[in-house]
Amino acid sequence: MGKNLVQKIFESHLVSGTLETNEEITIAIDQTLTQDATGTMAYLQFEALGIPRVKTKFSISYVDHNMLQTGFENADDHRFLQTFAAKYGIYFSKPGNGICHQVHLERFAKPGETLLGADSHTPNAGAMGMIAIGVGGLDVALAMAGEPFYLKMPEIVLVKLKGKLSAWVTSKDIMLELLRRLTVRGGIGKIFEFGGSGVGTLSIPERATIANLGAELGATTTLFPSDEKTLEFLKAQGRKKDWIPLHSDQDAEYHQIIEIDLGKLEPLIAQPSSPDKVCLVRAVAGKAVKQVCIGSCNNSSYFDLMSVAKILKGRKIHPDVSLTITPGSKQVFEMIAQNGALAMLISAGARILEAACGPCIGMGQAPPSQAVSIRTMNRNFLGRSGTPEDQVYLASPYVSTACALKGSITDPRTLGLKPPRIPMPQRFLIDDSLILPPASKPETIVVERGPNIQSLPLRGPLEDVIEGFVILKVGDNITTDHILPAGARILPLRSNIPAISKHLFERVAPDFFKKTREMGGGFILGGENYGQGSSREHAALAPMYLGIKAIITKSYARIHRSNLINFGVLPLTFKDPDEFLKIRQEDHLRITDLRRAIQGESLLRVENTTQKRMFEVSHGLNTREREVLLAGGLLNYIRRGKA
Repeated sequence: MGKNLVQKIFESHLVSGTLETNEEITIAIDQTLTQDATGTMAYLQFEALGIPRVKTKFSISYVDHNMLQTGFENADDHRFLQTFAAKYGIYFSKPGNGICHQVHLERFAKPGETLLGADSHTPNAGAMGMIAIGVGGLDVALAMAGEPFYLKMPEIVLVKLKGKLSAWVTSKDIMLELLRRLTVRGGIGKIFEFGGSGVGTLSIPERATIANLGAELGATTTLFPSDEKTLEFLKAQGRKKDWIPLHSDQDAEYHQIIEIDLGKLEPLIAQPSSPDKVCLVRAVAGKAVKQVCIGSCNNSSYFDLMSVAKILKGRKIHPDVSLTITPGSKQVFEMIAQNGALAMLISAGARILEAACGPCIGMGQAPPSQAVSIRTMNRNFLGRSGTPEDQVYLASPYVSTACALKGSITDPRTLGLKPPRIPMPQRFLIDDSLILPPASKPETIVVERGPNIQSLPLRGPLEDVIEGFVILKVGDNITTDHILPAGARILPLRSNIPAISKHLFERVAPDFFKKTREMGGGFILGGENYGQGSSREHAALAPMYLGIKAIITKSYARIHRSNLINFGVLPLTFKDPDEFLKIRQEDHLRITDLRRAIQGESLLRVENTTQKRMFEVSHGLNTREREVLLAGGLLNYIRRGKA
């Protein structure tokens, strides 16, 4: 029996376990990345391990999130990250060099290698034939320390593409179609491998758009073969030596095969406020638009922005529209500046933002109240933009540009224009001067710590009895933005857990912090897919800091469940999902004999002392996860093993 591409890369990196679905495996990690919103905490965790130098082949720290330096906090964090990287053997991508996923694709992603990133959109590098997985910062810290990465072997789904995209249809529409079919929960426990004759029609930037959006399916990662298109891109980046061919075998087997006829796709759009609320653009055409934002780690490549510039050339945006353009990297920014495309964008009326995440994470450009905002980004969770009751739609650069020109949601096929054709440059502009290598004499480097860099909070070993009130009860698809929002006001506090914990659930339950403090901690109840979205481990670390003992849900998003375990918070699920309806907020719950019970069967008995009855929950923990929780979290567990 032949092997699929996932199996080939996993086998070459396998440290322990067998590649049987749902069996725990460990794999060696070649590369790591962090960004500034996750990096400070990841590096404090690495420092706590007492290891003098990273042990990966390549690790890099990007600065792309906290860019609005309205106070000292972000600037202090950037100095901490730069000096830490220099001392511990990490490359440092300075502010202005670009968004981590775009820069990594251009300069460092390698076919056949493995990458862990403290950002949920790390699978973007899967466009290069790389196993790239988004995780919490502590998992990245351990990978930098030379530890293998633990995961349950996912199911492998083949997305078989055939044919060729029609005019004005883009690779973004391929992933929107998958989100329409499968929903934001459709990829949990799965890796999506793309194949079929249609793959060869897609460039690396087009593939990156797809790989990036795999995170919105809840997928472990998304993967493309390494073929002639990969070689073409790497040659143009001056990295031909990094290319190796990688394909699945002809007789490879998959758990599921999904077929998409590219020629039958039409321009699609995700309506507020979920990436899977997808419909045809023409079904909502005519709705007035006030803002269009093009860029972020999705659709900010040279090809995307050149396409936008060519459509706008000699035209003006609608007077009622504010159009922003975010280049994905310094490379992209400089190239469009030199070839005149930047002038076309400015002439059309676009506002040019720096090469950073920006509007995607609510870092500026909050839309007007009750106004439609069209964005090429990957998430449109309610309020993420910075406007509480926002109306954010997700669409391709073609659709977004058409909306900017017409002032309403517009199918680009109705513009009466020919779609732009952007050839692959023979050579991209290569200037890595904003990527700083580690210090040659690390012993001379002093890590700079401003007052916003607070010590890492830890908890002790798991108690034998946990009890408390149900402080909050929430529904399905609660995102990490619900738990701990992004945005210019809160992101600067990512290195300060005592300060950031005050903002937990503030958009859902403004009194959550006060109640949790008054009640001395307790429990949170949730529905399906709890914790979807960002990899931000702060959404687990801050609840632990406030004394949340356990979270009981119907199901979890992968990264968030791992983060809860890493910080010693019990991630439990209802044996009977209907039990969720019976428990009231502020009921008092109690679990006894917990340490023994966790080491035994997967079911635990919980006493609802308010209602005077018992119910059962499952911990679903494997042997290693049990030991981690008993120790009070992963850092305690690792330290104990090294003692």
